[in-house]
Amino acid sequence: MVRRGVFLAAALALCGLAGSPAIAAPPEPAGYRTDDYRSPTPATLDGAEVVDTAGAKRLFEEKSAVFVDTLPRAPKPKGLPAGTLWHPKERRDIPGSIWLVDTGYGQLAPIMEAYFRDGLARATNGDTARPLVFYCLRDCWMSWNAAKRALAMGYTRVHWYPDGTDGWSEAGLPLEPREPEARPDE
Repeated sequence: MVRRGVFLAAALALCGLAGSPAIAAPPEPAGYRTDDYRSPTPATLDGAEVVDTAGAKRLFEEKSAVFVDTLPRAPKPKGLPAGTLWHPKERRDIPGSIWLVDTGYGQLAPIMEAYFRDGLARATNGDTARPLVFYCLRDCWMSWNAAKRALAMGYTRVHWYPDGTDGWSEAGLPLEPREPEARPDE
Protein backbone atom coordinates (compact mmCIF):
# COMPACT_ATOMS: atom_id res chain seq x y z
CA MET A 1 0.00 0.00 0.00
CA VAL A 2 2.77 2.46 0.91
CA ARG A 3 4.64 1.44 -2.23
CA ARG A 4 1.60 2.26 -4.40
CA GLY A 5 1.28 5.71 -2.75
CA VAL A 6 4.96 6.46 -3.32
CA PHE A 7 4.64 5.36 -6.96
CA LEU A 8 1.57 7.58 -7.46
CA ALA A 9 3.28 10.59 -5.89
CA ALA A 10 6.34 10.05 -8.09
CA ALA A 11 4.18 9.70 -11.21
CA LEU A 12 2.31 12.92 -10.40
CA ALA A 13 5.57 14.75 -9.78
CA LEU A 14 6.98 13.55 -13.13
CA CYS A 15 3.86 14.77 -14.91
CA GLY A 16 3.99 18.11 -13.12
CA LEU A 17 0.65 17.47 -11.43
CA ALA A 18 1.71 17.15 -7.81
CA GLY A 19 0.09 19.82 -5.69
CA SER A 20 -1.86 21.36 -8.59
CA PRO A 21 -5.53 21.04 -9.46
CA ALA A 22 -6.42 18.14 -11.73
CA ILE A 23 -8.02 20.40 -14.33
CA ALA A 24 -7.39 24.10 -14.74
CA ALA A 25 -10.41 26.37 -15.10
CA PRO A 26 -11.05 27.22 -18.75
CA PRO A 27 -11.07 30.85 -19.88
CA GLU A 28 -14.35 32.70 -20.31
CA PRO A 29 -15.73 32.33 -23.81
CA ALA A 30 -16.69 35.50 -25.69
CA GLY A 31 -20.30 34.37 -25.95
CA TYR A 32 -22.39 31.68 -24.32
CA ARG A 33 -21.31 28.07 -23.92
CA THR A 34 -23.31 26.02 -26.43
CA ASP A 35 -22.20 22.44 -25.75
CA ASP A 36 -20.58 20.15 -23.17
CA TYR A 37 -22.51 21.87 -20.38
CA ARG A 38 -21.31 19.47 -17.65
CA SER A 39 -17.62 20.31 -17.69
CA PRO A 40 -15.26 22.59 -15.78
CA THR A 41 -16.34 26.23 -15.80
CA PRO A 42 -14.31 29.44 -15.74
CA ALA A 43 -13.27 30.96 -12.43
CA THR A 44 -14.73 34.30 -13.53
CA LEU A 45 -17.75 35.86 -15.20
CA ASP A 46 -17.13 39.37 -16.47
CA GLY A 47 -19.61 41.78 -14.90
CA ALA A 48 -20.74 39.37 -12.18
CA GLU A 49 -19.45 38.58 -8.73
CA VAL A 50 -18.40 34.97 -8.34
CA VAL A 51 -19.32 33.69 -4.89
CA ASP A 52 -18.21 30.61 -2.99
CA THR A 53 -20.43 28.79 -0.50
CA ALA A 54 -19.65 31.23 2.31
CA GLY A 55 -20.58 34.16 0.05
CA ALA A 56 -23.78 32.47 -1.13
CA LYS A 57 -24.71 31.69 2.47
CA ARG A 58 -24.14 35.35 3.44
CA LEU A 59 -26.45 36.50 0.62
CA PHE A 60 -29.01 33.88 1.65
CA GLU A 61 -28.93 35.03 5.28
CA GLU A 62 -29.28 38.69 4.26
CA LYS A 63 -32.54 37.75 2.47
CA SER A 64 -32.00 40.44 -0.16
CA ALA A 65 -30.96 38.27 -3.11
CA VAL A 66 -33.12 36.14 -5.36
CA PHE A 67 -31.63 32.66 -5.83
CA VAL A 68 -32.20 31.28 -9.32
CA ASP A 69 -31.68 27.62 -10.20
CA THR A 70 -31.12 27.02 -13.92
CA LEU A 71 -30.72 23.25 -13.99
CA PRO A 72 -32.58 21.62 -16.89
CA ARG A 73 -35.31 19.10 -16.20
CA ALA A 74 -35.76 16.05 -18.36
CA PRO A 75 -39.09 16.27 -20.18
CA LYS A 76 -41.74 13.61 -19.91
CA PRO A 77 -40.85 10.94 -22.45
CA LYS A 78 -43.02 11.01 -25.55
CA GLY A 79 -45.00 7.97 -26.53
CA LEU A 80 -45.58 6.57 -23.05
CA PRO A 81 -48.46 4.08 -23.08
CA ALA A 82 -51.73 5.44 -21.71
CA GLY A 83 -51.95 5.09 -17.96
CA THR A 84 -48.18 5.00 -17.46
CA LEU A 85 -47.13 6.90 -14.38
CA TRP A 86 -44.13 9.16 -14.85
CA HIS A 87 -42.45 11.01 -12.03
CA PRO A 88 -39.67 13.46 -12.86
CA LYS A 89 -36.55 13.29 -10.73
CA GLU A 90 -36.92 15.37 -7.57
CA ARG A 91 -34.87 18.56 -7.46
CA ARG A 92 -33.71 19.86 -4.10
CA ASP A 93 -32.83 23.54 -4.09
CA ILE A 94 -31.54 26.27 -1.85
CA PRO A 95 -34.62 27.29 0.18
CA GLY A 96 -36.73 30.03 -1.37
CA SER A 97 -35.17 29.75 -4.82
CA ILE A 98 -36.97 29.96 -8.11
CA TRP A 99 -36.25 27.28 -10.69
CA LEU A 100 -36.18 28.57 -14.24
CA VAL A 101 -35.58 25.33 -16.12
CA ASP A 102 -33.75 25.17 -19.43
CA THR A 103 -32.67 28.83 -19.28
CA GLY A 104 -28.94 28.15 -19.17
CA TYR A 105 -28.50 26.78 -22.67
CA GLY A 106 -26.24 28.77 -24.97
CA GLN A 107 -29.07 29.50 -27.37
CA LEU A 108 -32.66 30.01 -26.26
CA ALA A 109 -35.77 29.97 -28.39
CA PRO A 110 -37.63 33.30 -28.17
CA ILE A 111 -40.34 31.70 -26.00
CA MET A 112 -37.70 30.49 -23.51
CA GLU A 113 -35.92 33.83 -23.50
CA ALA A 114 -39.26 35.46 -22.64
CA TYR A 115 -39.83 32.83 -19.91
CA PHE A 116 -36.42 33.71 -18.43
CA ARG A 117 -36.94 37.48 -18.71
CA ASP A 118 -40.46 37.30 -17.25
CA GLY A 119 -39.37 34.95 -14.44
CA LEU A 120 -36.60 37.32 -13.38
CA ALA A 121 -38.91 40.33 -13.60
CA ARG A 122 -41.50 38.61 -11.36
CA ALA A 123 -38.87 37.46 -8.87
CA THR A 124 -37.28 40.91 -8.59
CA ASN A 125 -40.50 42.94 -8.92
CA GLY A 126 -38.89 44.54 -11.96
CA ASP A 127 -35.91 45.83 -9.96
CA THR A 128 -32.84 45.26 -12.15
CA ALA A 129 -30.62 46.29 -9.20
CA ARG A 130 -31.95 43.51 -6.95
CA PRO A 131 -29.19 40.97 -6.27
CA LEU A 132 -29.51 37.70 -8.17
CA VAL A 133 -27.61 34.48 -7.40
CA PHE A 134 -27.47 31.98 -10.27
CA TYR A 135 -26.58 28.35 -9.64
CA CYS A 136 -27.18 24.76 -10.71
CA LEU A 137 -24.57 22.05 -10.02
CA ARG A 138 -20.78 22.13 -9.81
CA ASP A 139 -19.14 22.03 -13.25
CA CYS A 140 -22.33 23.13 -14.95
CA TRP A 141 -22.34 25.90 -17.54
CA MET A 142 -26.10 26.44 -17.24
CA SER A 143 -25.77 28.90 -14.36
CA TRP A 144 -22.81 30.66 -16.01
CA ASN A 145 -24.81 31.19 -19.21
CA ALA A 146 -27.93 32.32 -17.32
CA ALA A 147 -25.96 34.81 -15.22
CA LYS A 148 -24.31 36.18 -18.36
CA ARG A 149 -27.76 36.45 -19.99
CA ALA A 150 -29.13 38.36 -16.96
CA LEU A 151 -26.25 40.83 -17.28
CA ALA A 152 -27.11 41.31 -20.95
CA MET A 153 -30.72 42.01 -19.91
CA GLY A 154 -29.55 44.86 -17.70
CA TYR A 155 -29.39 43.25 -14.26
CA THR A 156 -26.60 44.99 -12.37
CA ARG A 157 -26.05 42.90 -9.21
CA VAL A 158 -25.49 39.44 -10.62
CA HIS A 159 -23.76 36.78 -8.53
CA TRP A 160 -22.69 33.42 -9.89
CA TYR A 161 -22.38 30.51 -7.47
CA PRO A 162 -20.47 27.84 -9.45
CA ASP A 163 -20.58 25.15 -6.74
CA GLY A 164 -24.40 25.26 -6.71
CA THR A 165 -26.37 22.71 -4.77
CA ASP A 166 -23.32 20.42 -4.61
CA GLY A 167 -21.33 22.96 -2.59
CA TRP A 168 -24.36 23.99 -0.54
CA SER A 169 -25.13 20.41 0.44
CA GLU A 170 -21.48 19.56 1.18
CA ALA A 171 -21.44 22.48 3.63
CA GLY A 172 -24.37 20.91 5.50
CA LEU A 173 -26.75 23.69 4.46
CA PRO A 174 -30.44 22.90 3.92
CA LEU A 175 -32.04 22.02 0.62
CA GLU A 176 -35.76 21.71 -0.08
CA PRO A 177 -37.81 20.08 -2.84
CA ARG A 178 -38.56 22.45 -5.69
CA GLU A 179 -40.81 22.43 -8.70
CA PRO A 180 -39.89 24.61 -11.68
CA GLU A 181 -41.73 27.76 -12.64
CA ALA A 182 -44.32 26.78 -15.24
CA ARG A 183 -42.92 26.94 -18.76
CA PRO A 184 -44.94 28.65 -21.48
CA ASP A 185 -44.88 25.52 -23.65
CA GLU A 186 -46.40 23.25 -20.97
